[in-house]
Amino acid sequence: MRSGRASSTAAHNALFRALEARHPNDERVVTDTLAEGLLPWRFKLVAAAARWTASRRAITRIIDHRWPGVRPTVLARTWLIDTIIGELVNETTQLVILGAGLDTRAWRLPSVQELVVFEVDHPDTQRRKRALLRPRGLDDRHVRFIPTDFTVGRLDATMADGGFDPTLRTLFLWEGTTNYLSAQAVDATLRWCARAAAGSQLVFTYIDQDVLEDPSRYAGAERVFSTLRRAGEPMTFGLAPHVLAEYLAERGFILVSDTGAASFREQCYGAASAAMRGHEFYRLAHARIATDGGDAGRRCD
Repeated sequence: MRSGRASSTAAHNALFRALEARHPNDERVVTDTLAEGLLPWRFKLVAAAARWTASRRAITRIIDHRWPGVRPTVLARTWLIDTIIGELVNETTQLVILGAGLDTRAWRLPSVQELVVFEVDHPDTQRRKRALLRPRGLDDRHVRFIPTDFTVGRLDATMADGGFDPTLRTLFLWEGTTNYLSAQAVDATLRWCARAAAGSQLVFTYIDQDVLEDPSRYAGAERVFSTLRRAGEPMTFGLAPHVLAEYLAERGFILVSDTGAASFREQCYGAASAAMRGHEFYRLAHARIATDGGDAGRRCD
């Protein structure tokens, strides 16, 4: 991201959630009534126009044509992460959201409000988010805002200063961030996470490194990459799915599951996902910290 302003990708993802909130309750895959308030003014106009069904359909068609697969993939991964959090919330004491962006889970998921939540992000994005949330009068006593730059590191010191307790079982969420970092920054962050208490877990997204080597192999990827470069947020890091388990093991994790975009879109949208194309290089992984007792088994889709 460019210094001095909030992340462009975070704003786009919040727009997708805001548009989804305009759907009738029984048609939504994600409900986020806070997202619209976090949008820059031009995106707020788009979200406001989506209150009418015809306008909403036209807006989503335009977005999906310009960036194939991005919107439904972002929403489906959000839906799946929400589902996983719901399954793991009783096994954890604190939630660390790495690269929190304009995430609103600390308030929109009731179960998360029972945890201590650490939102870790670039100071510019975090500053803008807090300013926009302040007028809402939300209860943030369970939230700790930790400004940091993953390219610099220093998570040990900043998290300790923010009250993070490494002896407590922790759920780490790292959504939509690793692909914008260097290999060194990803490595350092994962190794820091792996020092948490036994039983701690990690849910994170990554991209298949094949797309970095040849974007033309994936529908719409070249257009997405061009947009990101213009925004000053190019994708820089990916992993090969077939080596993910080994990569994580070297950093103290056991892979639980690794799900590709086509698969989690199908889980989320059902039969409607058959018509969705684009962004198939995006993946969602779930891992847990290895213990002396070892473990076995993994699921890859």
